Amino acid sequence: MGLYAGLEIRRLGSEHVTETHRLMLDVVSRLPDSGMFATDDVDDLLVLLKRGGEIYGAFEDGELLAYTTLAYPGDGEGNLGREFGVPENELARVWVLDATIVHESVRGRGLQRFFHELRERRAAAKGAVCLYSTVHPDNAASLRNLEAAGFARQFSRPMYGGLMRHCYAKRLSNQR
Repeated sequence: MGLYAGLEIRRLGSEHVTETHRLMLDVVSRLPDSGMFATDDVDDLLVLLKRGGEIYGAFEDGELLAYTTLAYPGDGEGNLGREFGVPENELARVWVLDATIVHESVRGRGLQRFFHELRERRAAAKGAVCLYSTVHPDNAASLRNLEAAGFARQFSRPMYGGLMRHCYAKRLSNQR
């Protein structure tokens, strides 16, 4: 795909899921609160890809140091678009800015904002009318970056097995 902040950015496939999962577990193991990030397992990442979602990675000297996921919930029961007031006929055009993990060694380079922009462009290209994302209330960097990207907090509630999350949404203007 290209370079950003001295890192090679690539779209990842199923062959990178184990490496992606390993990075997630490594970074999450050092968070001050294990509830700050809802971890996925390898199968979750494979299902995300199978359903049409995307994973992007940032590499330095061949090592994966950050990744982000764009998920497609479809129009099924798990689509939070309903809670955001998205009409039923548009639920299939809702996408999720899902997980982003950035290793400490590459923090401060603007990767999370870059990943937000990348995923928004990709979702828009796929016909999205609404994006949503969830974030732990104490994750100040993610809260700032979501708000800077034009997301608005809609509500807060326990999710992912009882973990409190702020739920953000952004309506895209490029409706077809």
